[in-house]
Parts: sequence; structure tokens; C-alpha cells
Amino acid sequence: MIMKAMILKEPRPVEQDPLELVEVPVPEPGPDDVRLRIHACGVCHTDLHTVEGELALPRLPVVPGHQIVGSVESMGENVTRFCLGDRVGVAWLYSSCGVCDFCRQGLENLCDSARFTGLHADGGYAEYTVVPAAFVYPIPADFPDVQAAPLLCAGVIGYRSLRLSEVLPGQRLGLYGFGASAHVTIQVARHWGCQVYVFTRSEEHRQHARELGAVWVGGARDDPPAQMDSSITFAPAGWIVPEALRVLRKGGTLAINAIHMSPIPEIDYSLVYGERTVRSVANLTRQDAEELLQLATEIPIRTDVELYPLEEANRVLQRLKRAEVRGAAVLTMP
Repeated sequence: MIMKAMILKEPRPVEQDPLELVEVPVPEPGPDDVRLRIHACGVCHTDLHTVEGELALPRLPVVPGHQIVGSVESMGENVTRFCLGDRVGVAWLYSSCGVCDFCRQGLENLCDSARFTGLHADGGYAEYTVVPAAFVYPIPADFPDVQAAPLLCAGVIGYRSLRLSEVLPGQRLGLYGFGASAHVTIQVARHWGCQVYVFTRSEEHRQHARELGAVWVGGARDDPPAQMDSSITFAPAGWIVPEALRVLRKGGTLAINAIHMSPIPEIDYSLVYGERTVRSVANLTRQDAEELLQLATEIPIRTDVELYPLEEANRVLQRLKRAEVRGAAVLTMP
């Protein structure tokens, strides 16, 4: 069997169309794997960092994409969790060792042997993919394929960031940047009763934030009407960190949601004094994904998506780089 896939052979700027549409053999599942016929795959900033070579690339060529929704088409002899035809999702975490100290503590996102979808293993910019069954998630029936796809990374990593920000119900939460992840995170935060302040440069993104219930919108250098109890940065721009600390109250937490970021400038100690916490958010765990998918049904979360055919992956990444995507971009398969 042959499938279509967008393959990265050599990293370069997205303006140079680094992804190539090719025909390759459909992958075969191992004894513990499932093979999915892909229906939709979300496009993520991590994909942008991958194709432009800002992340170390452990293998080339590689098929990017890690917000995958598809149906189980075949499975290995040891797989008992799923049935043929089940609709499932795949996230960024492809596998972990399961035996190290991090894995035993429920911190498989920090496992030194962790492998990631679309980086160590071929991902979702294709018609089929093979994934370990232990790292696949049932998709709630409430969510069509294209609405479910952004939940599997943008949603899950936003949810983890929200938890690590230590924000409490009723408190003020600052969100810096308002793309795919933040537009899901604001819905969870409002469900928790938080007042959400959004800092973003795009007027279209500001309007989107207002529609989703932000109590205030402005730029990262603007002064909000009150200090934040907790904040999350989504933009991979180090200069935002001191700006976010500047309006964070004493005892507050700033969570940095970025797998790659420009250098953080030297900051005055007064910005962190007063027991302020700055912490990074690294990857995600299976528990994060399971909790977010359950919560998405309860709220329910609405994902705003722009749809594109598989062969337009380069153009989508270019739009993402220019911050032109409203909500999340999703590739649909033939």
C-alpha cells in the first residue's frame, strides 16, 4: 500500500517550502502498535520549530505533525485496548521508558528516553501513521475530527500550563499570546471562574479573546488595570518574560509554555523578589491528555479552526509564522 505524506528532508525557513509531498509505503504496526488512518492533524508552533531546524532533529527525513485524529485500521497482536474502527487521537508524547524515576513519579514528560511524535517518529502530515497503543487516546464522541485535533497538543499543553501556573478559581490570569493553545486555555480558565487578561499584538487575536470572555486585552508592554495572580506566556519571545513579571503580584507564578524560545534578557532582581515563581512547561503526560479530553466534554470546549488540505502544509506554516491563523490550523486528509 502507498500513502501520501508531507516529508521534511532538510530543515529550512518555511518561506522556502521545506515540506515535500511524496508517496511512500504505508507503515506496518509492531506487536504493541496501532496503525491509524488519519482524518485530521493540527498544525502547531512546534512543527514550525521542527521544519526550520530550531529543534535538534534526531532523524531525517521525518513526517511532522503531532495533533492527530484518526481511526484504528490495524493493530499488533498484543493490543487489546482498541477495536478496529475506533476513533482515537495521538499527541506530542510518542513514548517513554516507563521505568526511570521520572516515569515512576508520573513525570513521563521529563523522561530522558522520551520520544515525540513528528520528531523521533513520523507524525500526522500523512494519510497513515503507526503509534504505540499505550500512547493513544479515545476521542470523545462530542468532538468532530477537526475540532478534536487541536485539543491533542494546543489544548493539553495549555491545560498543563494552567495547572503549573497555580492559578485558583476567581483569580486574575494573564495570557501572553493568543493562538491555538491560549484560545483553549481561556475556556478552561473561565470554567474555573478565573478573570482572564490577554496580552497580544494582533487586533484580530484581541477580538477573538474578547469573544471568548477576556475581561481586558492589550499588548505585552501595556499596563493592565490590576496585577496578575498567575500568568502564562505562549509566544516564543524571551523579552516577554520580564514584561510579564512586571505586572505579576508578589507570590504569583509565571509559567512559560515554549519548547523553543529566544534568549530571556537580563532582568532586575526586583522582578522576581517577593517570592514570585518562574517555571517552564515541558511537554505533557498521558494523564494531562486524559484529563483535558474529559474536561473538554464537560465545559464543553469549542475549538476555532481553519481547515487546509494536506498538500498546503507549507502555506499553513507560513501563515502560522506570521500570526495570521485565528484559533488553530488543521490539515485534512484526502
